[in-house]
Amino acid sequence: MGYNSNYDNYNTNYQSPQIVNYATNEAQATFYRKTYTHVALALLAFIVTETILLNVIPPAFIIKMVNGKWVWLLILGGFWLGSILANKWTQAQDRTTQYLGLGVYVLLEAIIFMPLIFMAIYFTKSLEILSQAGIITLALFGGLTAVVFLTRVDFSFLRSVLVIGGFIALGLIVAGAIFGFDLGLWFLVAMVALAAGGILYETYNIKNVYSTDQYVGAALQLFSSIMLLFWYVLRILMSRRE
Repeated sequence: MGYNSNYDNYNTNYQSPQIVNYATNEAQATFYRKTYTHVALALLAFIVTETILLNVIPPAFIIKMVNGKWVWLLILGGFWLGSILANKWTQAQDRTTQYLGLGVYVLLEAIIFMPLIFMAIYFTKSLEILSQAGIITLALFGGLTAVVFLTRVDFSFLRSVLVIGGFIALGLIVAGAIFGFDLGLWFLVAMVALAAGGILYETYNIKNVYSTDQYVGAALQLFSSIMLLFWYVLRILMSRRE
């Protein structure tokens, strides 16, 4: 059997997916570009979807979402289950399934945010507070991202902090919804810190855990952390207006 030079060319040109931190500079740049482009597209899709929902869903129904404690708990439960499914889809091998997972998660975020954004617009009669929350959130996200990329700090230790903090926060939120007590400003501040930790952890992961073909899943995790941060930044700004 003769020597086939095309075989060597095929093996030389093909780059199988590998951990981002160990990939070539070109592969890393491509991964980061695709990841953050998908994050930006997810944020844009969220804004469009939220605008449509607020213009289609009757205000009375939106108010009922938060006035009925059991309804809100059901919505939170549905969001939790849906987010698990969406995250699983983004880790699938099939690219279409990955995009389906990201799209479903964007829709879930738009639904869960609908009462909060409705109240922000209703009480302030403008989009000013939403703009302020958005600017603060993106500024914090940019700063935290820079910390990860410009330092060699290992943020993997945050996993345990985020898991424990997440369960404590979920328990307090459920208890507050059932018994009707306000968690207060310090809880909101603590949740901003937890969300910031999530951004540090997920940004560290996209460098050291994800492979170069997992940019859709990486984008979902970053988008999730950004939305959590935005939620509590907006809550803090709204509490100052009350």
